[in-house]
Amino acid sequence: MFGRILGALIVLAVAVASLLVGWPQLLGLEQTDGIAQVLALRGAAAAGAIVVGIVVVILAFLGRRLRRLLAPIALVLVAFVALEGIALGSRGLVPGPLAEADHDTITILSWNTEGGAMPASELKGLVEDTQADVVTLPETTEKYAAQVRDLLAADGAEWQLYTAAYDHISPARSTSLLISKRLGAYEANTEQTTTGQLPSVVAVPANGEGPTIVAVHAVAPTDLPTWRSDLRWLASACRAGDDVIMSGDFNSTVDHWSHLVDAGVPKARLGACLDSAEAGGQGGQGTWPTSVPSLLGAPIDHVLHSTGWTVTGYRVIGSRDGSGSDHRPILARLKANG
Repeated sequence: MFGRILGALIVLAVAVASLLVGWPQLLGLEQTDGIAQVLALRGAAAAGAIVVGIVVVILAFLGRRLRRLLAPIALVLVAFVALEGIALGSRGLVPGPLAEADHDTITILSWNTEGGAMPASELKGLVEDTQADVVTLPETTEKYAAQVRDLLAADGAEWQLYTAAYDHISPARSTSLLISKRLGAYEANTEQTTTGQLPSVVAVPANGEGPTIVAVHAVAPTDLPTWRSDLRWLASACRAGDDVIMSGDFNSTVDHWSHLVDAGVPKARLGACLDSAEAGGQGGQGTWPTSVPSLLGAPIDHVLHSTGWTVTGYRVIGSRDGSGSDHRPILARLKANG
């Protein structure tokens, strides 16, 4: 009798742990220490559960006494893998078509360069290849971003550069934003405090016509109070009725934003903003780290937009995995509604 009770408690513990890791939003625990970090890696968690499940099944076949305990554990693991697969699959694992860029679209490229880990010429080439109009560059100094701007200018392209830096000791404390002059003149107050430890840049159109553009860098969930504060600030930066495009390294996934959504805005993911990756078919693909396949990584780099925009294409760019940065660049192409 005692053995059966103990077995039932073990199975229950595995089931509860699986629920906490797989869908902590049910209990409002998605920003809890330990859970938040694992939640970002759904693909890796599913892969780990598959490996454990195989071991459990083998042990069940080898030991009859353990079968009553291991069989239900195996079923729990199957359910957990299914949950993770449904979550990732519903957000997109296969990219949809990428429409051609034209005068009615805005193309946003974002890449955490990890302090300019790649030559400026490589980033310049990617900007040109993707026909980007906006380039958000977390962990990128003004000096490096200026090199990219000047290389683009040498080919006849005019860009505006804005950099916010909380200090000049670590490149991680700088965020740069390039905006093509094709979009008109922009202004940015790079002295204001935005996200806590790492800066974000807010640029507004000088004549009031066009979207507010936010180059994002939230801190990682190693400093939980600041991380939570950063996410709240980002949610407040996209309110219903605003015209906003936010792009960069959010150090969080859509799961972490579950209780930061404007419920009055259909399909909103953070504040009143929608996720370009989901609309473009790649919301489940990881952007960090480049050392693992994208299906096992964390989708923490994002392009979000207000409801006045429609996604005409999205890409997680895996061709630069050997560049030196631990983040993959992402690309979103948006078209204004109406």
